[in-house]
Amino acid sequence: MIGNDLKEKDSQPEKMTKAATDIRYLLDRGYQRESSIRFAGDHYRLGKNERYILARTVFSSETSMERRKKKRGCRELKGKTLLIDGYNVLITLESLLKGERTWLADDSFMRDIRGVFRNHSNDDITFEAVEKMLSFVSKLKVKEANVLLDTQMKNSGELAAFIRKRMQELEIPGSAKTSRHVDYDLKNCHISDVVATADGIIIDSVNNVIDIPVCISKRYEEK
Repeated sequence: MIGNDLKEKDSQPEKMTKAATDIRYLLDRGYQRESSIRFAGDHYRLGKNERYILARTVFSSETSMERRKKKRGCRELKGKTLLIDGYNVLITLESLLKGERTWLADDSFMRDIRGVFRNHSNDDITFEAVEKMLSFVSKLKVKEANVLLDTQMKNSGELAAFIRKRMQELEIPGSAKTSRHVDYDLKNCHISDVVATADGIIIDSVNNVIDIPVCISKRYEEK
């Protein structure tokens, strides 16, 4: 049983790489996403976290290409209206600030696997992430920036108030507010607006996207 012996000798990173290759192959041939990930996960005996990483980072060639086309450069927003998917951006920035693992997905957007949505609580790292985000936005010279936060998240109103205050102090035109339907608001933005998010469903529904965590990460690397 040479095949089984080889699979047992594979390291976890090697298994992940092979699984990703297989998933892309299946997706490019029209197989359903969920079943493709399950098939590769079972074949390489991957755990829950490994499967979640693959689900967040591996996409078909067509999906990756279409999303890359929509991605705007970190310095291409002058005079534009920027809409920020607040928690999506801030939670990834928190992961970066904490030194947690993040992945640059096939579609070129940065993602983590914290899975803290709806359980998120504001802490010092959250406010530090806000400062990093707004410091970056302040240099973009946008027409206005509007941050949207999910109403159902704990203390989202408090966070929105803090962001509004800091935007005013930094002289960033725009505002921050809570919404019960952030995804809907972002997906139905004006055709020329730029949306800051790594949420695939939103990316697929809009015309212009920016990945703020990637932009900030690049700035770190340049220093």
